[in-house]
Amino acid sequence: MLSENLKNLIKKLELKYDAVAIKFCLEKPECEHFSEKKQAFCTYVNYAQKTGRKFYITKDDDECYGKLVTGMIDKPPVTASGQAGYDFGCYATPGACRNLYQKLPVIEPHTVNFVEFASVEICDFAPDLIVFVADLPAADIIMRATSWISGDLWESKSSPVLSCAWMYAYPVISGKVNHITTGFYHGLKRRKVYPEGLRMISVPYQKLPEFEKALGEMDWTLIAFRTDDESQKDLERRMAHWQELAAAYGGTVDLKKE
Repeated sequence: MLSENLKNLIKKLELKYDAVAIKFCLEKPECEHFSEKKQAFCTYVNYAQKTGRKFYITKDDDECYGKLVTGMIDKPPVTASGQAGYDFGCYATPGACRNLYQKLPVIEPHTVNFVEFASVEICDFAPDLIVFVADLPAADIIMRATSWISGDLWESKSSPVLSCAWMYAYPVISGKVNHITTGFYHGLKRRKVYPEGLRMISVPYQKLPEFEKALGEMDWTLIAFRTDDESQKDLERRMAHWQELAAAYGGTVDLKKE
């Protein structure tokens, strides 16, 4: 279950788009089944943000290939041949697109029958990942919280098509946070799901305890970006100490305040 503490910390980010919790389920969740017109998998996070509803989908509710990367169906031969990516103009040849399918992260096939969505605020289950859609400065805070304790590097893995593979399957398989920029990816862009230039960030369950601790402990505005006198004096004191340390060991520190 998501803690109330984490929910409150995320609420403090004041996101324009609600953070959305997602769970991949073998058994049917105890919530309503999405019953409107079938959509592409990549639009359901946005649907949860717009409606504030908790719901689940099945493979029959997905008109694209989120159902493939969640392992609900096997790779269709024509699509996996790369023909679609080639015909869309995303790759020079079908073979180049087929290379993507040979490397595609897919959740263990046929272990997911239902995908549950809910905004973090109303989430009452233990999610497999939380998806954020954010602009600055919230995106900066979220990303820093994913590495503040662990020191993990920020990595972005993606592809022109099937961005859903990298946002929903890859994080839970690898245990790594992933992030992409809206406007680069064929399905999201074609369906106009979000404005261009936002960060989509997926934080898998393996990272959530660290993420919660970091949000609660770290400075959301770093000292170099704070303008109050106390912070500026503290920064000057810290930087003077660097020079003292460097001099003691025969070196210098070539870092300036501005």
